[in-house]
Amino acid sequence: MTPEDYLNGQILLIDKPLKWSSFQAVNKLKYLLINKVGLPKKFKIGHAGTLDPLATGLLLICTGKFTKRITELQGQAKEYTGTFYIGATTPSYDLETEIDETFPTSHIDEALIHETVKQFLGEIDQKPPIFSAIKKDGVRLYEHARAGETIEIESRKTTIHEFEITRISLPEIDFRVVCSKGTYIRSLAYDFGKAMNSGSHLTALRRTKIGDYDVKNAIDVTLFEESLK
Repeated sequence: MTPEDYLNGQILLIDKPLKWSSFQAVNKLKYLLINKVGLPKKFKIGHAGTLDPLATGLLLICTGKFTKRITELQGQAKEYTGTFYIGATTPSYDLETEIDETFPTSHIDEALIHETVKQFLGEIDQKPPIFSAIKKDGVRLYEHARAGETIEIESRKTTIHEFEITRISLPEIDFRVVCSKGTYIRSLAYDFGKAMNSGSHLTALRRTKIGDYDVKNAIDVTLFEESLK
């Protein structure tokens, strides 16, 4: 692909590695495109929807004129797969922080799990995790959290289009979810455990689709780098 192709606009499907931030992935591609393809240092590039460092999967990176499409792409439905760990919570609702509380699980069976799923289908009220990048009073929530501050977080409307349990091997439950923009799967994990009179946190997450874009067609950052040689 020529520099002009990237400047005229491309949507690059990247399979984000574990522990990379979305920002890191964009910066890596920017560096490669400047140094290996010869794009100008100030060319436009950005991603269409943040993926947490502890998640893997589909990241849409737009270049050049296609950065104008980022808002449209962000608004599309997302599909995720992953794992809930039942019987314990963490402050971040995932593995970023240590377990802070444990709960009974002896009452949980397959029937209760499948019944609980129904509570989360359709439009729901969801509170974002305190360990998130949303701003409150001009400060990101995770900064409040790391400072040990207690802060009231307002719930937001979000939509769960599909919610399927794909494996039950307690304390682990694997799932597939299709949801609207702004849904926090970490919050879904927390709320799901609570709805079963227990606790839960997210131990694995992979974004598999954004609209019609599928991670099956995405490329690893290392392979993208090799393709530019």
